[in-house]
Amino acid sequence: MKPHPTSSRADRVDGLVLVVILLIVAGFAGAASFTHVKDWTLDNSPAGTGAWFGWANAVISELIPFAALLTIRRRKRAGESVAYPMFLLIAAVALSLAAQLAVAKPGLSGWLLSAVPALAFMGLSKLVLSTGTTPAADPAPARPVEQPTPPAPAPVVAPAVPEPVALVPVDPAPAAPVAPVSPAAFVRRNGVPLIGEVTR
Repeated sequence: MKPHPTSSRADRVDGLVLVVILLIVAGFAGAASFTHVKDWTLDNSPAGTGAWFGWANAVISELIPFAALLTIRRRKRAGESVAYPMFLLIAAVALSLAAQLAVAKPGLSGWLLSAVPALAFMGLSKLVLSTGTTPAADPAPARPVEQPTPPAPAPVVAPAVPEPVALVPVDPAPAAPVAPVSPAAFVRRNGVPLIGEVTR
């Protein structure tokens, strides 16, 4: 389903306004932090340190958050990790906050008023980073999942039944006639003595 063109245009306008607000707040917070970091650096540097050192520290401490913020936005668009640039952003804001508290009037109200620029910048950075800058692409229409076709069952084959065989009665062959053998011939043929011969 495609987003309505009016809503996507309104989202772009909202995102642009947020970025402009962030740049204005960042500009004023940067100016306040720049002055505080420069003064803090010069107050805590050895005697004879040139003013350029305070300016250098202030420029470095103010440019790191902007570079980290741009890197975070680029990496989020590319789907990459933002852990390291987020660490740099938090460290730079903490340094700016420390400088603002160091030069603030002692007391709760002085510390709170000095911390407002750094805290506002950090809060708006988080707000802008959590806001999507590009409309989400339409997801591709879901395609039905193709189920694998089960194999066709093997046809059931009945076991083969042997055909009946006709039994034919077979007449046994006639036995050969047996000639009668006399006992004397049997004894002579088999070597068995006759009873009368044993007693002699």
